Amino acid sequence: MKIVVLGAGVVGTATAYFLAEDGHQVTVLDRQPAPGLETSFANGAQISACHAKPWAAPHVPGQAFLWMFKPDAPLLFRPWRWDPSLWSWGLKFLRNCTSDRLRTNMERTLRVALYSRAVLKALRQKTNIQYDQITQGILHIYRTPAEFAEGRHTAAQLAAMGLPQDVLTPAECAKVEPALAHAARTDLEGGLLSPEDESGDAQKFTTELAKLAAARGVIFKGGVTIRRIEASKGQISRVITDQGDETGDAYVLAMGSYSPHFARDLDLALPIYPAKGYSITVDIDNPAAAPSVSITDETSFMVFSRLGNKLRVAGTAELAGWNTDLDPRRVEPLVRNARSLFPEASNYKDLHAWSGLRPTTPDSVPILGATPYANLFLNTGHGTLGWTMACGSGRVIADLIAGRKPEIDLEGLGLDRFA
Repeated sequence: MKIVVLGAGVVGTATAYFLAEDGHQVTVLDRQPAPGLETSFANGAQISACHAKPWAAPHVPGQAFLWMFKPDAPLLFRPWRWDPSLWSWGLKFLRNCTSDRLRTNMERTLRVALYSRAVLKALRQKTNIQYDQITQGILHIYRTPAEFAEGRHTAAQLAAMGLPQDVLTPAECAKVEPALAHAARTDLEGGLLSPEDESGDAQKFTTELAKLAAARGVIFKGGVTIRRIEASKGQISRVITDQGDETGDAYVLAMGSYSPHFARDLDLALPIYPAKGYSITVDIDNPAAAPSVSITDETSFMVFSRLGNKLRVAGTAELAGWNTDLDPRRVEPLVRNARSLFPEASNYKDLHAWSGLRPTTPDSVPILGATPYANLFLNTGHGTLGWTMACGSGRVIADLIAGRKPEIDLEGLGLDRFA
């Protein structure tokens, strides 16, 4: 079959690879000049099934209200802005802020994340793909008794769903990650280690996977502006771009936060809203003072990942539409917390600051699978877990297009759950 994949981020590129592995003729379109140059470019670098807890939870509305007036808050939104898309998304989000919905959404998210982590490991074993990966787990650190208690409660829920984590004392945290020794003595309440989770450079992975896909015949067309998707008689008929029309037997929409814009042409309402995340990347001056294990700081809502001789620090979420401008007030907390936790790792002066839009659904569960159009498939809405879920999601779409039963249950993962 001839298949057109819209989007060359880590999700779209993984989809193209698995489709090519099945022998399809695949073309990938993206407005960037090469794969992995938008949301996949400088994310938190974690393969984090341990982050399967959805954003929507009973305590979140009150917490978000308190954060509204803090420009450096972990989650920033201003509901008084004229933004009907945010209001519509927000109402759906609030409906998911119940204990029952939290458990359901956590199970769905974890189902995809665990499967995807396994697919990535198999892919790495098969291809020896390299992307500054570290396979020593992800360590969550906690500063207060209340935070640690909440973390242990979430860990118990995840363990019951298939993700075991180790509960650690501050001293044990420092044993897992020696660069935390000073913090363990004065500032940590405890930690949780997800030993099977990983970290690695998503952009480097996307670039290398695109090379493997191209070797199988995948054509990547960069610098292409997609104008609209057209349908006829219940099927997609063509994709109109600034460089001509693209046609195929099947189409995959994997355009992240921009997916709703093009789905609207087809009268499909995708409840996806961009959550702008920020990161900084700095050179490591003192390797012994920088972490090797990827760290999630549950107090600052930030992650720290070692990528070769660089340190990636990422966090915060800003619900401000499709604006990608860097706000220095959102970058400063990343620098401040990195200096506090790993003061000798870098001078933190020569840094690369970045922001990207993460395609977030109201329930934090991606949208995977078929649509009312017989030859259109969705692979979008992965939120902060696009890197975590990319390989598994791509494999699922390849299975569906091939007419195979996917290896995971797709109940609750499709667009129909929002009907």
